[in-house]
Amino acid sequence: MAEVFKIGDLVWAKMKGFSPWPGRVSAPTKDLKRPSASKKHTLQCIFFFGTNNYAWIEESNIKPYFEFRDQLIKSNKSGAFKDALAAIEEYIKSNGQKFNDLNDPDAEFNRLRESAEKKEQKKVRKDKGVKRSTDTTGTTQKRIRTNSTDIPDGSRESSPILSNHSPRKGASNLLERPANIVRPDTPHLDVASVTQTLKEKNILPSPLKFGFLGLGIMGSGIVKNLLNSGHSVIVWNRTPDKCRDFVKVGAEQGMTPSDVILAADITFSCVADPQAAKDMVFGNCGVLIEISSAKGYVEMTGIDAETSQDIAEAINAKGGRYLEAQVQGSKIQAEQGTLVILAAGDRSLFDECQSCFKAMGKNSFYLGEVGNASKMNLVLQLMAGVTLAGLAEGMALADRAGLQQKDVLEVLELTSLACPTILDKGRAIIEGAFPTHLPLQHMQKDLKLSLYMGDQLEQPLPLTASTNELFKHAKRLGYGAHDASAVYIRARF
Repeated sequence: MAEVFKIGDLVWAKMKGFSPWPGRVSAPTKDLKRPSASKKHTLQCIFFFGTNNYAWIEESNIKPYFEFRDQLIKSNKSGAFKDALAAIEEYIKSNGQKFNDLNDPDAEFNRLRESAEKKEQKKVRKDKGVKRSTDTTGTTQKRIRTNSTDIPDGSRESSPILSNHSPRKGASNLLERPANIVRPDTPHLDVASVTQTLKEKNILPSPLKFGFLGLGIMGSGIVKNLLNSGHSVIVWNRTPDKCRDFVKVGAEQGMTPSDVILAADITFSCVADPQAAKDMVFGNCGVLIEISSAKGYVEMTGIDAETSQDIAEAINAKGGRYLEAQVQGSKIQAEQGTLVILAAGDRSLFDECQSCFKAMGKNSFYLGEVGNASKMNLVLQLMAGVTLAGLAEGMALADRAGLQQKDVLEVLELTSLACPTILDKGRAIIEGAFPTHLPLQHMQKDLKLSLYMGDQLEQPLPLTASTNELFKHAKRLGYGAHDASAVYIRARF
């Protein structure tokens, strides 16, 4: 007789391409839509411990937790799996009390907003304590009460005591709307324009046909340079409208990822995160359907070594060749063709992609077996994230101390600390708009993956852990789609 699960049951749930994972049958969140094809199957909404994600899972892929615990614990040795086990066991010990908060994804943000509202109310009450005094001319003059002295309101602009603690106008406006942050406008990409950098490379394009999955902030710039250097490209994006401009300048458009694999000799993938990368390979109409010995697959998504190895095993099992090609750089470097490519995996595939890598970047490195490129990329992203957090805190301290931030940046530019990243992010902090070149949520994702790698290797990463909390908080406040420099909002306020 088939199992009948009810909300609250602890289970093992299996998604396609993943090992069974500890979870709990739950009520779906507001934004978790039931799959349209679900009428044919009995589905349950599952909360996954450790990752705190929700998904619809067929009942045939769900088993009772306690009945299969001893058997399935031995099936997975990864650090993330151990964390998930620890989370569900802690939940069991606490009789489920901790889950109530997790069941509402907005609980933490609501608490932050309530806290901000309470502070605002206190400020209003404090303002009611304003004193009024009459000067020698008989004019009534409002005076502001401070910790040590009363300052006439007319001297507010020149008062070092008040100016040190007053948020800048641009940043204040951002904080006044934490529940409805508007993503910065992304400037239109002129796909047909050829950069001078690309012209100077004199690239001889490969006669092979290349596929590209994902036309996001990085993928768009990469494909632009592939097309403008003479490569034959077929593209796919989750939002088909993004393909239109590329089709106008010579690209073909595939209806599904598997269509792209079928049409291309070598296919690149550049999507949001490890989960999206796995979905691209193992999902419906995914990469695995059409992979064969005649096909090559290059993963450019920022992922961890374990995810890369899982994808490599699946591709190789069907006879295909696999290469991970992690990129160092942001939106500007992707559009200019000045990325740095870190590759690992099939050497012959690396060689066949050389004309593409030349169009994408200024240098490419082959680092050996699958996983090495992902590890190298995370080490570099860790350094970049910690550096950016340091810049944000320094600029916040300067502002609090009454220093002009533009003066700080001007002096910094003359020191040994000067580098393009610090100067560019410093200007973004001063302007307060944070136009997206490297999304904050992507930087936070890389910091999280770096911490995971550190856990696996038992390498302490205290600075990275603190930095991750800063980025995570800024993301939770609504700045995930802004540039990574928006971490300043969390550092300053």
